[in-house]
Amino acid sequence: MSAPDPAGTSQPSLLLVIDPVAKLWDGESVRIARDVLCAGAPGVKLCLPDGPEETERALARRGSRRPVVVGDDRALLRAVRLLHRERELDEAVLSVVPVGAAETIAVTCGLGVPADAVSAARTVLDGVRQRLGLLIDDSGGVVLGGIRIPGPPYAEETAGLGGALRAKAALSRACRSRAAAQRLRVEADGELLADLDRPVREVSVSSPGSSNRPSAGGAPSLAQVTVRPEGRGRAGLVRTRANSVTVSGPDFRYRADALVGGPVRVRTWTALAGAWSLTLPG
Repeated sequence: MSAPDPAGTSQPSLLLVIDPVAKLWDGESVRIARDVLCAGAPGVKLCLPDGPEETERALARRGSRRPVVVGDDRALLRAVRLLHRERELDEAVLSVVPVGAAETIAVTCGLGVPADAVSAARTVLDGVRQRLGLLIDDSGGVVLGGIRIPGPPYAEETAGLGGALRAKAALSRACRSRAAAQRLRVEADGELLADLDRPVREVSVSSPGSSNRPSAGGAPSLAQVTVRPEGRGRAGLVRTRANSVTVSGPDFRYRADALVGGPVRVRTWTALAGAWSLTLPG
């Protein structure tokens, strides 16, 4: 098992990418993060993009600079997806300062990043590089935390603070509502976990954990799969670990981190252990 790498070893200069939604949501936290990073690292390059396209251009032209994202889960996902698409995710070391409502930074904080701006910024400067796992779906989508079926009944890919607020409201309504049972076929590494003849209330798939730290189940390279059948209690609950999970059935939606996918009739997620690096507290 490899030890965490100090993020500061032969530390390159930083590219500080401030998501526009973060500036609108909590400008004070953005200012604090910027001041801490500029005071603690030489030659910080500041990027204030107006939208996703400018963010992608800045990351693509970062050179040797280490990217630091200031924003919510969507901002972090956007950076990871770009680096994955450009086949640069394996070598890059990402850092993030989470800024947003608690629901919109839950994935980032769940990975171990401090929630407050000062601690997160200090982690960027003094933290360690951790190799983390993720999920890739058969459409090229990237999932850092996990997926859940069913997803919210509807959602849109929206930009700006208004879009973020609408997405937050939709996800909050979905979390408060009781999930209707669905008829789904679930296979994990070819093993049938559920079939169309028995409705399920929920299917969840969690991405692999840190490759530097042993997981509770002792298998950080595999995704954890949970299938909850219709009805109350734990009777019929199925849990397993797998490299690949395929869900099929009538049109279904799913929540993948901060995004919503579907409707689709079939989707496969594959676990990739140690696929990317994030700066976390030592």
